[in-house]
Amino acid sequence: MKLYECVPNVSEGRDAGVLDAMARAIEDAGATLAHRTSDAVHHRSVFTFFGEREQVLAASMALADIAVSRIDLRTHRGAHPRIGALDVLPFVPLGQATMHDAVGLAHEAALLLWERFALPSVFYGAAATREERRLLADVRAGEFEGLIERGHRGGPPDTGTVAAHPSAGATAVGARDILVAFNVVLRSDDLGIAREIARTLRERGGGLRTLRALGIALGDGRVQVSCNITDVAATPLHRVVGLIRAMAARRGIGVEGCELIGLVPRRALLDLAAHELGLVPEAPELGTDPMALTP
Repeated sequence: MKLYECVPNVSEGRDAGVLDAMARAIEDAGATLAHRTSDAVHHRSVFTFFGEREQVLAASMALADIAVSRIDLRTHRGAHPRIGALDVLPFVPLGQATMHDAVGLAHEAALLLWERFALPSVFYGAAATREERRLLADVRAGEFEGLIERGHRGGPPDTGTVAAHPSAGATAVGARDILVAFNVVLRSDDLGIAREIARTLRERGGGLRTLRALGIALGDGRVQVSCNITDVAATPLHRVVGLIRAMAARRGIGVEGCELIGLVPRRALLDLAAHELGLVPEAPELGTDPMALTP
């Protein structure tokens, strides 16, 4: 069976009514909603749902309908960068689905976003049609405000005839492998240090392979290093956290804690348990399916 994971990020993290409506829309469309998380400081939420092709596509459009009609980026302010109300729409192949299948699904979803909601899209990840748009950070450079003023980096959007919907912006639509998203919160208000650590450790800065990282101010006297790992076998969680802790300690700063965003492959937790606790990966109480996802 060809299955897909979809992990949309929406630019709403405070209005429970809107978020509950999104969750209901996903489930009513026939997809399985496995997880949702919201952050008021980031003013952002992440939904994780699964299904076959048509279920995932229908759920994506149902979510987009609410995002476009109920989120206005002209008044939206949050710590996390964004270009759209439905900011990111990635598709992950599971089961017998291939990355080629996921790319086709992403491209079809982008066309529907334009046809139904006049919402333009830019392709990223494996779905990218231009090398300069492969990385999500490049697609989001300048955020919504820059998009309105200057348009998309590299020219027009991949779908649509305008750079942005006036209130809902644009959507980064992609295809990718399973990704681990997590934040490491520092006991500091020094955004420069968080950005320096992120810049040093991320792959494009010559750091850890498959790591994407940003320094973000939380606005409450703390900052965080926001991380995405696209291959936890190549870059395990304990290595990322350990290096951030060590780099912060050299600057006299402690780590307050970490938070996972969305689901994580069980393999990543098995490896973390093995490293930190000495538990063998095959421990029966932890399970043995390396591709299973868990909160």
